[in-house]
Amino acid sequence: MILRRRDFLAGALAAGGGLLTSRVVFAGSGASSEARFVFVILRGALDGLAAVPPYGDPDYTRLRGELAFGAPGTPGAVLKLDTQFGLHPSLAFLGESYTARELIVFHAIASPYRERSHFDGQDVLENGFAQPHAVQTGWLNRALAAVPARERKELGVALGQNVPLVMRGPAAVASWSPSKLAALDEDTLARITDLYAHDPLLSQRLADAVTADAIATAGSNAMDSSAPVRGNARYLEVVRATASFLKREDGPQVAVFDTTGWDTHANEGAAQGQLAYRLAALDSGLRELKQQLGAAWGNTVVLLATEFGRTAAINGTRGTDHGTASAAFLLGGAVRGGRVIADWPGLSSGALYQNRDLKPTRDIRSVMKGVLGELLRVTGAALETSVFPDSGAARATAGLTRA
Repeated sequence: MILRRRDFLAGALAAGGGLLTSRVVFAGSGASSEARFVFVILRGALDGLAAVPPYGDPDYTRLRGELAFGAPGTPGAVLKLDTQFGLHPSLAFLGESYTARELIVFHAIASPYRERSHFDGQDVLENGFAQPHAVQTGWLNRALAAVPARERKELGVALGQNVPLVMRGPAAVASWSPSKLAALDEDTLARITDLYAHDPLLSQRLADAVTADAIATAGSNAMDSSAPVRGNARYLEVVRATASFLKREDGPQVAVFDTTGWDTHANEGAAQGQLAYRLAALDSGLRELKQQLGAAWGNTVVLLATEFGRTAAINGTRGTDHGTASAAFLLGGAVRGGRVIADWPGLSSGALYQNRDLKPTRDIRSVMKGVLGELLRVTGAALETSVFPDSGAARATAGLTRA
């Protein structure tokens, strides 16, 4: 379903001015005017050993059993990255991006969190601290707020039903989401506009809503609706809206959205099955994002990360349980790609974390620091003191972008 202007305004107006305030207030930062950054949260704990199978590890097939992928050139094979790692066969676009040197794959990576609660794990991934619920703000919002006020401009937008923790904090952020309410006819909209005309706050909020929706809808209407794109309607709609915001010269430069359904306890599948379908939908959406961004893709970095990984071994219900380390992806025209970055710990019994999980050897915050510093020009001092205050051991990874 493509969101129409009246649908959006109906949702924005349903709860009065307060809802408008929460959905359309833009953020600022000191990024280069050409830079674009998208953070995609993979909620539910992505199986990194399935998304990026370490087919070259001698213990991989033993642990994975029927979920194991074959080496390149065999039935159900991975998409080869190097002699150790491959991509799930559903990730065709990511494979093409790797060949085009627009993708970096990180493996054996995790946040500082070491328990297995989705709620707490996502909180740590988004708050940027080592502990859950340490603060009520997010690392990306604090990064936006760290830039001198004289350089600020309307920059950030969160797409989805709510503003995620990662974008909450001292910097005002936009929130756009598709409305599920009945369409608002033009006559009613005109009457509301007239009603709000003498209220400075509400009239401004209504104007902001109209402007934001016009940006998002323009991108949706420009698409060829007959194109064979796989994935759920909500995800595709958010992807299209993200591109519509970011490709405007005067629009936001930073966006956040999430995807769900990565909690594969049972019947996970290998080359076919529920995980394969979800990875295919994710891959198709990322391809769509590149196509819709057009020339702006050359200045774009997309970071995809999850709250934690899954167990190294298959479980009794043909799935995997909550684990520790996983994989992450850095994608985009501004990425110095064509690389796998991994201090691989191995999958032998003695190498596993707590005898069950892939051991984390890299802190995801080192990647976040590298991107924020190189692409968005956040200073090293701000990264260490206000954005990630307790992350001294997670040194920024250099050379991630072409910036």
